[in-house]
Amino acid sequence: MAGRFVRASKYRHVFGKGTKKEQCYDNLRISKNAWDTNLIKANPEYISVNWEASGGGAFAVIPIEERGRAPELMPLFRGHTAAVLDTDWSPFNDRLISSASDDGKVFIWQVPENFTLQSDGEEPADVSPVARLSGHMRKVGHVLFNPAAESVLASSSGDYTVKLWDVEAGQAKLTLKHNDIVQSLSWSADGSQLVTTCRDKKLRVWDVRQEKPAQEVSGHPGAKNSRAVWMGETDRIATTGFSRMSDRQLGLWDPRNPKEPIGGFQILDSISGVCMPFWDDGTQCLYLAGKGDGNIRYYEYENDKFEYLSEYSSPNPQRGVAFMPKRGINLHENEVLRCFKTVNDSFIEPVSFIVPRRAEMFQSDIYPPTNGLKPGVSAGEWFGGKTAMPPKISLESIYDGEAPKEIPSDYKPPQPASAQPSPVKVETPKAAPDPTPTPIQSRGPPPQLKDNASLSSQADRFAEKDGDSDKESESSFEEVAKPVQRPSVTAAKQEEKTRGPVITKEPEQLKLTPAPTSAPALSKPATPPAESTPTPAAAPAPSSTPSAGGPASVLRDALSDIKSQLEHQNKIMADQSDQIALLIREVTQLKAKASAQAQDPSSREKDERIRQLELELEEARS
Repeated sequence: MAGRFVRASKYRHVFGKGTKKEQCYDNLRISKNAWDTNLIKANPEYISVNWEASGGGAFAVIPIEERGRAPELMPLFRGHTAAVLDTDWSPFNDRLISSASDDGKVFIWQVPENFTLQSDGEEPADVSPVARLSGHMRKVGHVLFNPAAESVLASSSGDYTVKLWDVEAGQAKLTLKHNDIVQSLSWSADGSQLVTTCRDKKLRVWDVRQEKPAQEVSGHPGAKNSRAVWMGETDRIATTGFSRMSDRQLGLWDPRNPKEPIGGFQILDSISGVCMPFWDDGTQCLYLAGKGDGNIRYYEYENDKFEYLSEYSSPNPQRGVAFMPKRGINLHENEVLRCFKTVNDSFIEPVSFIVPRRAEMFQSDIYPPTNGLKPGVSAGEWFGGKTAMPPKISLESIYDGEAPKEIPSDYKPPQPASAQPSPVKVETPKAAPDPTPTPIQSRGPPPQLKDNASLSSQADRFAEKDGDSDKESESSFEEVAKPVQRPSVTAAKQEEKTRGPVITKEPEQLKLTPAPTSAPALSKPATPPAESTPTPAAAPAPSSTPSAGGPASVLRDALSDIKSQLEHQNKIMADQSDQIALLIREVTQLKAKASAQAQDPSSREKDERIRQLELELEEARS
């Protein structure tokens, strides 16, 4: 039964639900550039896709509601002179997006109001950038907005640097220098730290405003790309990479002491595609989507380790994956997360992860407060050294169709939701056996050591009582009867060990009588409250019945004999202990002399004497 134990979790039955082809985003020309990026990004309003365009770089923006087949001619976001490598949406403005390109530029774009792919004209008008950020010397591979500060953007480049931009001012305020190309980057929950993985196989945790790494350790040892994601408010970092044998690995790190991963690297499989990690702070789950894989695995973070839950399997492999913020999920269908995956570089398939529930009401345990559209600090305050979490919103207000209600940001609300089921399911069953063994150990040995005669006499005594007392005694015996067996065996063994010489020598002289008589002698001090009332009533019983006088006198004689034997044995043991002490003194003295006079010819005789004394000691102890 122990092997079939299942860990309690409200996300154990989460399943992924794909979408029919008619409800996907079809007829797309997704970029085939070999740069390691996610290709797509999503927010509750739009999806951005790196586009396969000629004559410069471009990307497309698709409204979430416009599913189905896209038109042959659609408006694109053009302005780069080379291929677009990455995009990222602002967490506080669903219409603001940044892009990174092979031309070394970072552009900021504003999605027009009432933007749609359908156009009445023959050629739809393309969208131009609203800001151009230049400062990198080589291609820019990644862009990522700060999750807590408004208009703060991080960009990594082939010039081995990560620049931090003030988007409103259009300037790069900070620069983080690396030794090789940066492969991934991720912000902490409060936006004060940044974790990066690099081609030099190093994992760095940056104190961003100091422009130096607070921690720098060796990451995954494999030659292929590695990824890192900051696990929200848990103050942990998850990484994916490869071993020297090209096995895919998963690592968990403490950013304050990242000398080595917590519990070592966990081997996933031997597939060659890069594994993309995504963290959901609301459910405390980590999602892993491999490039070239058709499945998406998800793990629950608990007690500083990842517990495997399940996986979404699909015959269609993905090259890019994007997860939508919690503000855009379907709360009425118990959807905890939604992702978008590219398939065959031609269409995007939405995948919903759902917790099966029967109740048609808001599920507060799986929907804790999440980040809203209001930042914690402005760009100027952040660059000035201020750090603050953005205020959160209640998803229950969105469920009811109301405007999002703000909740002060703190680290406590997610913890009670994840910690409530554990004490109810784990601690309550442990509380029941704790009080039971204490009374069982004191009451357990007497009923097992008594014979049939003593048990029958006790049964006669209890039979003379009223019906109410019978019920109480039966209930007490029924409660103790089953659990008594296990602890009483250990208690009996302990008594046999401690009182070994007393029990082993009694049967030599009293073959049958000591067994029933030794038990009451030992049980009297153990159970004074239970037998304090029946003992005075037991005295007149033998006088009233002449048949009971014989066994009583025999028991008294046997008890007196046992007491005399115990006193005699105690004297013998005291004498033996004195002899053992004397022998130990002689042995120590002889050993000291032997060490001083090891070269004397008489030392051999002393050694023999010491051996004889040691043998006598062993016999005396036995």
